[in-house]
Amino acid sequence: MSEKQVKIIGYIASAMSIVMYVSYIAQIYSNLHGMKGNFLQPLAAFFNCSVWSLYGFVKKPKEWPLIIANVPGVFLALTTVITSF
Repeated sequence: MSEKQVKIIGYIASAMSIVMYVSYIAQIYSNLHGMKGNFLQPLAAFFNCSVWSLYGFVKKPKEWPLIIANVPGVFLALTTVITSF
């Protein structure tokens, strides 16, 4: 595969990850309206996204598709965990 094709796959994967983490918005809404969900999966996602984001930032050169894919997950997963209590 060419470098351009690999880059395209990276950005497609990033977009798909963002869609996955945006799905937490429905759980956050339910949590805030009294239908509390389990916090374990979003807590695991929070730690996973945090570590992958850190890896993407410290790697030389920076792994922007990896960073873009995981930063929304950090915030949305943490918000889901907080609202589940």
